[in-house]
Amino acid sequence: MEEALRNDRMVTGVGSRQILAAVAASCLGWALDLFDLFVVLFVAPVIGKLFFPSTSSMLSLAAVYASFAVTLLLRPLGSAIFGSLADRHGRKRSMIISVVGVGLSTAAFGLLPTVVQVGVIAPVLFLVLRLVQGVFVGGVVASTHTIGTETVSPKYRGAVSGFVGGGGAGLGALLASLVYLATSASFPGSQFEVWGWRCMFFAGIISSFLGVFVFNSLEESPVWVALAAEKRKAAPATGRDAQKPVDSPVRLLFSKQYRGILLMNLLLTIGGGSGYYLTSGFLPTFLKVVNQTPSSVAGLILMISSVAVIVATTAAGHLSTIIGRKRSFIWLGVARLICFPLLVIAMAQTSNVVMIGGCAVLLSVLGSASYAPILIFLNERFPTAIRASGTGLSWNMGFAIGGMMPTLVSVLARTPADLPIVLAVCLAAVSVLYLFGAFVIPETRDNLTHNT
Repeated sequence: MEEALRNDRMVTGVGSRQILAAVAASCLGWALDLFDLFVVLFVAPVIGKLFFPSTSSMLSLAAVYASFAVTLLLRPLGSAIFGSLADRHGRKRSMIISVVGVGLSTAAFGLLPTVVQVGVIAPVLFLVLRLVQGVFVGGVVASTHTIGTETVSPKYRGAVSGFVGGGGAGLGALLASLVYLATSASFPGSQFEVWGWRCMFFAGIISSFLGVFVFNSLEESPVWVALAAEKRKAAPATGRDAQKPVDSPVRLLFSKQYRGILLMNLLLTIGGGSGYYLTSGFLPTFLKVVNQTPSSVAGLILMISSVAVIVATTAAGHLSTIIGRKRSFIWLGVARLICFPLLVIAMAQTSNVVMIGGCAVLLSVLGSASYAPILIFLNERFPTAIRASGTGLSWNMGFAIGGMMPTLVSVLARTPADLPIVLAVCLAAVSVLYLFGAFVIPETRDNLTHNT
């Protein structure tokens, strides 16, 4: 194991078809999982009334976001389980199992009875399913966030990082927006609260079918294949079984050697995750509660935002290859700190649809672009033998904490009128944390093939 950790080598001669397939699979896998998560955000006000009824609409909304945070809290466990599977037995197997699991658990939400039908059992069942979903989503991160960047050449790794991490999120949000528009049109008015929200969840079954169809023909990561071959070659000389790893990837991550790296990574992932969930993740609620935007208009704004995010995150990721990961994080952090509060306040104070849409797009772009290089940065922090586990845990632990921020904002904002200022302050606070992390981390560009 120690020899393997010292010898991370990129495999040469990988065909363009394999590269494109790996990048597309990574992006699609993450997009499908984010689609499943975004469904809850899009129907949060309806879910709040049906599963967490309260005399205060903000408390019902906070309960829905709390259930979202519960999912995020279980994601590190999923990364530990499926990340270990990906590090020991390959990225492909882990990806298929976890993506199918997310899709099936999401579809199951559409079958749940509401509080009116079964009482307190309804929110309990809802939370249990959220826990199950969280474990599988954590597994998807471990595999999708490694196989793409491990397959491409160094000059494209930053762009792929943005395309998979941010572009996949944008694509997932775009798919959710399309489904939201379709179901809103098919079940107008009060009918949406009866069948519309259920159909949105049923759409999650699509990700399971696509997961099996797309990932089954995917080739394994060439970096992982090289490491596996090296282990087999070294086994006769060391007398060890090549199929039995010497140490657990998760145990090694929490050892003295990597514990400090893991904790430092959290500064960026918490800051990046919080910025993402308080912008792209919170926009559907902000548009409905603060701006009182009609569903059709809100859906269109969110679709435009999603397309813009795909372009912006790919560009931001590539920027990190040109000027370095560290400098990219610093400049993006400064932009967040200045622009986030101004955009939120401006959006709340206007009734002009174009102005609302422009602010929403800019918030989504900046919130997603700021974490676009995080994926490749995390990959470069760990050697191949523990990369899936290290990346998955760093990402999911940070984003789990970041995912609690919408709940905090909903609780602190006692009325819809309080929401803009509370959101602006929270965005500024998490941007300070992100910027601090950007200053203390080391530069990692082009370190994927070396021991960290």
